[in-house]
Amino acid sequence: MKNEELMRLLARRQKRNRKLLTAGRFLIGILFFAIWELCARFGIINDFIFSSPSRVIRTIQSFAANNTLWLHVSVTLKETALSFFMTMVISLFTALLFWRFRWIYKLFEPYLILLNSLPKSALAPLLIVWLGNKPRTIIVVAVSLAVFGAILTLYHAFESVDPEKIKLIQTLNGTKMHIITKVLLPSTVLVFINNMKVNIGLCLVGVIIGEFLAARAGLGYLIIYGSQTFKMDYVVTSIVILCTAAIVLYALLTWAESAYNRYYLKNASAN
Repeated sequence: MKNEELMRLLARRQKRNRKLLTAGRFLIGILFFAIWELCARFGIINDFIFSSPSRVIRTIQSFAANNTLWLHVSVTLKETALSFFMTMVISLFTALLFWRFRWIYKLFEPYLILLNSLPKSALAPLLIVWLGNKPRTIIVVAVSLAVFGAILTLYHAFESVDPEKIKLIQTLNGTKMHIITKVLLPSTVLVFINNMKVNIGLCLVGVIIGEFLAARAGLGYLIIYGSQTFKMDYVVTSIVILCTAAIVLYALLTWAESAYNRYYLKNASAN
């Protein structure tokens, strides 16, 4: 009975700490925007250059009025979603291939490390020349920014799986497919989700880099257009929307991770 009361007490304390943490985060954000607005109102900063929250809101309203807001946001989100999906699929199957045939990984390891460390913004102009000024080029730029690091992370996660579990499957005459589906993938689900949380941000950055150079719509295009025409409200508004999109996407993946943890703990307690 005492253990149950202690567990309930710990659960209530953790819930209260999470609420305090969430409230503190919101408070920091509100404080930042309030200071920004006050500095612009009282002339501490030049609101023409630095903009202000009120100017950002008016810009969003003007975009919404002429139906350009959803156009730019939807283009960027669609390209981010496609590049993110391609990154995770390519990295997963490539890492599984490297795990299955380790000599292939040893052969390509230095090139993977080289490509992962190479500044992808330097490759973007070349990709545009090679592939043309098309949406697919933007997606390729975004994928190239995230995929090599994702492959390395997943491969090393597969390599760190407990070898005793693999031997157990082998002693039961299990195939490589059984090892992958029963041991390898279940043991690395959290690594995969954490990899997704990193890659969603990298894909968004890659899309913006691509839109800087090869786009006629999207938030990256809007940032370049605003900087070239000195409409800094466009630039700041696009950055605010990008930050909001990044937070929402990250929160969705964090929710997925929490849902998996609850499911895993529920099954573990049932067994």
